Formats: sequence, structure tokens, C-alpha cells
Amino acid sequence: MTHSLSGQVAMVTGASSGLGAHFARLLAGQGAAVALAARRVDRVQALADEISAAGGRALALELDVADAHAIGPALDQVEAGLGPLGIMVNNAGVGGAGSALEQSIEALDQIFSVNLRAVFIGAREAARRMIASGVAGRDQARIINIASVAAHTVLPGLAAYCASKAGVAMTTQALAREWAAQRIAVNALCPGYIETEINADWFATAGGAKQIKGFPRRRLMDISGLDEAFLLLAGPGAKAITGSLITVDDGQALAGGG
Repeated sequence: MTHSLSGQVAMVTGASSGLGAHFARLLAGQGAAVALAARRVDRVQALADEISAAGGRALALELDVADAHAIGPALDQVEAGLGPLGIMVNNAGVGGAGSALEQSIEALDQIFSVNLRAVFIGAREAARRMIASGVAGRDQARIINIASVAAHTVLPGLAAYCASKAGVAMTTQALAREWAAQRIAVNALCPGYIETEINADWFATAGGAKQIKGFPRRRLMDISGLDEAFLLLAGPGAKAITGSLITVDDGQALAGGG
């Protein structure tokens, strides 16, 4: 299956590493111009330079999605620099491990402001611009929210994280219904465990190794396993897909996996 995105403009939050950087490269590889947003501007600038050197178009932006008021202006910069937005990838997130009895209010605020509120605001600000530019009316508007298997599976010691990702799932479906008439496809990708900067230290421990052995296939998922589902949701094939929660987890959430 091909997923040509030539002529499209995409925005990826949390693009400085991990899934965000991977998705940015995927989009650029299919011909999209890509805006890369993260707090670590040196990293997204390096990635933008990499994409440009390969013949693509990229724009690096410094953005902390916990600052809800900064998201709309960042999207204005994207459109001024690259053109009308067609693909919004709400990827930025934090881990949030900790006991529900002990997590501070400040920690909870951080988890929910980044993992959930930023997704809601990012989707809303993107939708406003997609409608205004006419991209939505041409059936080319795509919003992809990066959730997790935690949206539908209890992960011990991650109560707040699970709640935030379940919120992303419901936000996705609610906004898909609200914007159906505007022809904006709003979907969520729910990945399983993939080694990233957020969890690498944990999986290097005995406890992390034990967790991996408990997965049905006794391995972490390779990041490339997300590629086809992600590109489907970003491209023309998602014209008739909206409100979907697509789990790609190498079977990790299957009951009785040990």
C-alpha cells in the first residue's frame, strides 16, 4: 500500500525523540512538509535539518504543550511557514508513573495538561484552521491522537497515565462525532510498549525484564510496527475512517499473556 502525502502539511508535537521523531520522518518520507514541535528546540532543529538535507521541507518550533495558550500561535507559525495544515499529530506525552495514593497534585496536573488537555486543544486549534483554509472541505483533514494500550488496559502503577490516555480515546471519538459534518477525520493510535527515552531505564531493570517476559510474545514492540496504521490514518485511506481507536501492540494487552 502506498501513502503519498505530497502537498500536505503536517504538525507533530513531541517530535524531539521517540515516536514523534519517527512519525515526522515517516510523514516527510511520503512527501509531506513537516513542522516539528517540542521543548528541546535543538533536537527538533537537528531533525528539521536532516529532513531538509534529504530533500524535504521541515520547520522546527519550540513548544511546550502544557502551555495551552501557545498551541494556536504555534499552528499559525506552521501555516505561515509551510502552508495550510492538513495533518495534526498530537503525540507529546509524559509517563506519569507513581502510586495513586502518593502522587502530588502538581504531578497530576502535569500528566493531564500534557497527555489530555494538550490533545484537546491541539485538535481544536488544528480543526479551526483546517476548516478556515478549506482543507477540511476537501476531505483532506486528518487529526491523529497518540493514545496507548493504557486507554483500555489497566497498567499497574500508572493510574493517572491510564486515566489520561482513556481521556484521549474518548476525546477522539467525541471530536470525531462533533466534526463529522466538517469532514475532519479524527482518530487515535494506541501503541503498546516500545522502548523510548521515557521507559528505557525501566526496561533495563530486573522488573522491566520480568514485564517483557509477561507479554504474549515476550518482547517489546518494534517502532516500525506502527508505520502502516499511522500512514493509513494520515493519508487518503482515512477518508472514511473517523472516531476509530486503532491498537497496535504486538498482542501485549491480551489477557493471560504470561
